[in-house]
Amino acid sequence: MERSLIIAPHPDDETLGAGGYILKQKRLGNQVFVLNMTHMKEEYGYTCEIIQKREHEIDKMIRSYLLDGYYNLNLKPAGLDTYHESEIISQISDIVKTVKPTVVILPYRFDVHSDHRVTFNLGYSCTKTFRYPYIKRILMMEVLSETEFAIDSFQPNYFVDISDFIKDKIEIFGIYGSEIKKHPFSRSKEAVWAKSILRGSVAGVEHAEAFVLLKQIE
Repeated sequence: MERSLIIAPHPDDETLGAGGYILKQKRLGNQVFVLNMTHMKEEYGYTCEIIQKREHEIDKMIRSYLLDGYYNLNLKPAGLDTYHESEIISQISDIVKTVKPTVVILPYRFDVHSDHRVTFNLGYSCTKTFRYPYIKRILMMEVLSETEFAIDSFQPNYFVDISDFIKDKIEIFGIYGSEIKKHPFSRSKEAVWAKSILRGSVAGVEHAEAFVLLKQIE
């Protein structure tokens, strides 16, 4: 049985980058866990109303995917580069050791958002083979509104056929109403659909999600 751990900078990133992958893994009877790095809090300047709305969205997302586990470090959104790396790495490491994933999915290391780049660096630090021997595959996902603006362009070499799951992925993405706007906004339902068609055309399927494979151990 595969155990996938998706390390996401913010809620909705797990769905934009790997929502179809999650649904497919669950259909196959495998386990999926999500580690979210940031969360809205009053001390970060968010109102109780906004926080409660986001927590409701996250709870609904967890139920929709039937996740096997969800972890939240509750760090400041758009502020990951202000923390001491060693403290966060220790927290991520503890979660990795608890989950013992066979697959780890990270954001693209060159995403334009600093939280995404920091998440990659911290997460990748917790994939060393001699410390985490159960990790057999490491992937980087693409997240609309961040990856396409990277100076070092995303060059996928690993594709997942999500033709049977694209409609459910978009429905779950719709849970995050505050993050969605109408086309031509980057995080629109139309953009998610179009990206899946584009990646599918490369893979020879109707709809696909694309990743960069960093490590594969057979």
